[in-house]
Amino acid sequence: MSDTAAGGGGPTGPNTGQEGASGAPSGAAVSGFPSVQEIIDTLRKGDVGLATGILVILTLLILPMPPVMLDMFLAVSIIFSVLVLMTGLFIQKPLEFSSFPTVLLIATMLRLGLNIASTRLILANGHEGTAAAGNVIQSFGNLVMGGNFVIGIIVFAILVIVNFVVITKGSGRIAEVAARFTLDAMPGKQMAIDADLSAGLIDESEAKARRKALEDESSFFGAMDGASKFVRGDAIAGLLITFINILGGIFIGVAQMELTFSEAANNYTLLTIGDGLVSQIPALIVSTAAGLLVSKAGVHGAADKALTSQFTGYPKALGMSAAVMVVLALLPGMPMIPFLGLAAGAAYLAFKVGANKKKEEAKAAVVKAIEEAPQPPPEPPITDALKMDELRIELGYALLPLINGKASGDSDVLTEQIKALRRQIAGDMGVIMPPVRILDNIQLGANDYVIKVKEVEAGRGILYPNHFMVMDPAGGQVKLPGTHTTEPTFGLPATWVEAQYREDASLRGYTVVDPATVLSTHLTETIKNNISELLTYGDVQKLLKELKGEQAKLVEDLIPSQITVSGVQRVLQALLNERISVRDLGTILEGVSEATGMTRNTDTIAEHVRTRLGRQICAANLAAGGYLPLIAMSPQWEQAFLEAIIGEGDDRQLAMQPSKLQEFVGVVRDAFEEAAQQGEVPVLLTSPQTRPFVRSIVERFRAHTTVMSQGEVHPRIKLKTIGSI
Repeated sequence: MSDTAAGGGGPTGPNTGQEGASGAPSGAAVSGFPSVQEIIDTLRKGDVGLATGILVILTLLILPMPPVMLDMFLAVSIIFSVLVLMTGLFIQKPLEFSSFPTVLLIATMLRLGLNIASTRLILANGHEGTAAAGNVIQSFGNLVMGGNFVIGIIVFAILVIVNFVVITKGSGRIAEVAARFTLDAMPGKQMAIDADLSAGLIDESEAKARRKALEDESSFFGAMDGASKFVRGDAIAGLLITFINILGGIFIGVAQMELTFSEAANNYTLLTIGDGLVSQIPALIVSTAAGLLVSKAGVHGAADKALTSQFTGYPKALGMSAAVMVVLALLPGMPMIPFLGLAAGAAYLAFKVGANKKKEEAKAAVVKAIEEAPQPPPEPPITDALKMDELRIELGYALLPLINGKASGDSDVLTEQIKALRRQIAGDMGVIMPPVRILDNIQLGANDYVIKVKEVEAGRGILYPNHFMVMDPAGGQVKLPGTHTTEPTFGLPATWVEAQYREDASLRGYTVVDPATVLSTHLTETIKNNISELLTYGDVQKLLKELKGEQAKLVEDLIPSQITVSGVQRVLQALLNERISVRDLGTILEGVSEATGMTRNTDTIAEHVRTRLGRQICAANLAAGGYLPLIAMSPQWEQAFLEAIIGEGDDRQLAMQPSKLQEFVGVVRDAFEEAAQQGEVPVLLTSPQTRPFVRSIVERFRAHTTVMSQGEVHPRIKLKTIGSI
């Protein structure tokens, strides 16, 4: 026996070892075939899993199925329909369940496939008993029929009517109307999105998100309109299948299986009704979910929260419902306990909701009061200390009526006069006057005011509200009771008188000015004296951008190839320094363009521009008789200035002896005082070579005196020589 065992083990051992050596490991794929793990991993992928599920559903339409597997798939159908209903209840908005039309199609196909599989089992094995199509169908049939198939038929018919006539038809109509109105409103909503984007209310990414949501909404309701037909067809198919199963089953049982009519009717009716109920209950659940979904178009939030907030939002409605239920409970023959119990519950809920609503309103009122309460002003950032007011007026406390209301008679308040002044400066000088900031300053005297240019004092004076400043045009002292003072703008003797002396002063031929006009006149002269400093780089850029047509082309050719914006700014400042309007900016730029071909010095360019503005300069200095009054420099003084100029080109400077300068100042003052006695306001006429240097001397003691060169005198202007220096 040992030899036999050894001999038998010989061939067996090597063969077994060879297979172990050459065979695949456990779980590994045989050559050319995927392993079990690879198949599982493939099925786990969403697209492959969904495709496999669809193929399984289609297989149910063709291949027979054992009762055990049918029970499992029927359970899946019921659970799937409940899951769809719960999802429809808890979503916040319909688009969160945008795959519902696809889910509805899959659920319908699954029920139809199970109907066909159960029909095959009922007709094939119904003669064997009520368990022929599985335990699920048998249980549903026994539960509903209760031993009477007529009851089962009636219940089944009612379920079909509720599903087909009520829920499916209503939800289909809602989906149809929602789809129609959504598509009709789509162009308007798209234009609203484009308008918000153009207005800057939303950015490009938010606009894309809104357009995507709009497209998804129209697609969803359009698909829901078509998907509702699935449930309608499912209900019709359920009726036909039930009718066929009952008639066909009875015929097969009686004619082929030799059952009595009663046995055949009992078996096949129970199976058919059970099958119909197992199919119609999931269909009813899914139809309810579809109705909830399409009817939720205007409701945001979960269904329970929306219904609770809306039903409990009106405590009066709950109170009226409780009263109606009390009346019904008191009617003869009505059961009192149910109605009184519901009335008590509704009344308690109305009281509770009303109390909560009052608390919420009280809280909202408190919050609103807190929000509307004056808050302490936030601390300004430290960078505010770096900001500078270009023009500022500081007033004593007694002068505040000038800005808070009318200070005297029918005169305008100060702010209105400043508005008019800005327009006047723009017309006279060609530049926009910067805003004026008006502040009160307790450190000033009660009637004092200060005018500051870039926060440096440029003028000061005293005003008396409800008084008038009276001046004698001849320059003498006013013979009226009041406070004698000096006019702050021109330094003339003046007197502040009370309002009762106003008419008397006018009758005597005096000049009468109200306080606001005194201050605005002082501000006007201060601005004109400092207008060149107030012309900023940004102001020049704005002036250049506002030029139109051919002048805009001139700017393109001139800047920056021939001169920079800063260079143009310095030329304009040189003109404004001598109170020459820069309103004719086109002519000024033409003169700049001509001069830049010869020099880059802005002072020389400004002198050339003055010759282009000769007509304007002469017109601004004409006397009342239409002539230009002149005081000419003598050849001796011209020669003295020419000999005192040192340097070449753009580096020329005036190096005149101080005694000679003092002598020149004296003769100029005498000449102009003599002209003033004659009632003339002449200009000082010099040669083009000496004009800039003469002006630099004259502006120090007669800032308002115009100094013109011979090249600036227009040929058609009438001249009158008042004197010479």
